[in-house]
Amino acid sequence: MGCKLAIGVAALILAIPLLIGAGFAGIVSSLFGSSSASGSLICTPEGAPTGTVSGLTVEQLGNAATIVAVGKQSGVPEPGWVVAIAAAMQESGLRNLPYGDRDSQGLFQQRPSMGWGSPQQVTTPSYAATKFFEHLTATPNWQKMSVNDAAQTVQGSGFPNAYAQHEDKARAIVAAVSGVRCQPAPTMPGTGDCNNIQAATPAAMTAINYGCGQRGLPYVWGGNGPQNGDNGFDCSGLTKAAYDAAGISLPRTADAQYRSGTRVRDGQPLLPGDLVYYGSPSNIRHVGLYIGNGKMLHAPTFGQPVRIDEYRYPADDYAGATRPAK
Repeated sequence: MGCKLAIGVAALILAIPLLIGAGFAGIVSSLFGSSSASGSLICTPEGAPTGTVSGLTVEQLGNAATIVAVGKQSGVPEPGWVVAIAAAMQESGLRNLPYGDRDSQGLFQQRPSMGWGSPQQVTTPSYAATKFFEHLTATPNWQKMSVNDAAQTVQGSGFPNAYAQHEDKARAIVAAVSGVRCQPAPTMPGTGDCNNIQAATPAAMTAINYGCGQRGLPYVWGGNGPQNGDNGFDCSGLTKAAYDAAGISLPRTADAQYRSGTRVRDGQPLLPGDLVYYGSPSNIRHVGLYIGNGKMLHAPTFGQPVRIDEYRYPADDYAGATRPAK
């Protein structure tokens, strides 16, 4: 509610699935500087992993899930995931630390001065995990080593026997978060055309198809559409109704949709079906449904019907994007 599109608005992509990548080189290129998702994978939680391990926070489990996702989509077998988790537990407690001994940083306390990457890279969990697995799999016969010794070959710690103490818990963590599924990321940018819809998922396709069917309806403050007794929509009423049609429940207001959604990472391409937001991070005032090719479907403001517009303007207040999913 309260959605009004001022001149010059659009959205910054802030959310991401758990991980994007494709092999060791592909992970790095797709996460850092690639302008295309072509050839990459999207890894997301699958099924109903326990999601909890005694003594670990959501942040720690999230970092563990990223490590496992990187290993899984890169073809590293499960014993390697255990080695990586044990290493990260010893080095950082599975926390993405911006500090450490000398210039060590991140989950694995990797040192930029020793060639592990820039400070920004080593404090990016997916990149740090990628580098760990690169070094692990380059070690001859690593799979025949103990968890402790395999971790030490990568880390070169001054405490060479410290990793063994984390082996049992590392196995429990892997069991809790290993339900990750990796699949090719959609390569289509979307058409931006309601007569030729492309979307990354069936849910996104359904939402776009629904939204396209509402074109021409008037902007109504607080409007939830004809199915709910209103003759039109406001911006968040439209996006909520579109995803209700796809079986995904969204909050009612644009601000709440922004805060509750899974963010698309800044710099990653939008996919058809993403929700794009406008305003400031502390006050989101408008939302639209991205349909590809730089276009969004939205209910702009009073006197302007549901329609397709460009999602970026020369001077906008593009604030973020989310990617609804079941």
